[in-house]
Amino acid sequence: MSSLSPAQGRQAHGLLLLGLVLFLAGLLTGFVSGSFTNPRLGLSAHLEGLMNGTFLAVLGLLWPRLVLGAKALLAAFWLVVYAAFANWLGVLLGAIWGAGRFMPIAGQGTTGTDMQEAIVAFLLFSISFAMVIGVVLIIWGLWRART
Repeated sequence: MSSLSPAQGRQAHGLLLLGLVLFLAGLLTGFVSGSFTNPRLGLSAHLEGLMNGTFLAVLGLLWPRLVLGAKALLAAFWLVVYAAFANWLGVLLGAIWGAGRFMPIAGQGTTGTDMQEAIVAFLLFSISFAMVIGVVLIIWGLWRART
């Protein structure tokens, strides 16, 4: 394991903090999920907050073990933070608006306006790329730390 830079330490702490904030947002979403236009998507938003918050907190714990350059660490940090929060937000907005066109199972046939559907679609499609690239960088950083 390499020595921890101050920036890497701040990122690790930030991931722990943001993870717990998102976990709390997921908990609070659970309290009101049944009152949304689409309660099933509300439940999904609740679970997304809990799962992605936990994911960010776990990343905060393993962050000091990554062996990556400063730019790669920064990119990985912002990619996974964006993806985690955008995932929760996209599903939450879908639940509130009933915009479920791009989530056929949880959406249960509900649709929002074209603008609402476009916002939800952008968030959900963009997180796919952000999360995959961020996780690949993290795996690479762990792979490099194996020796």
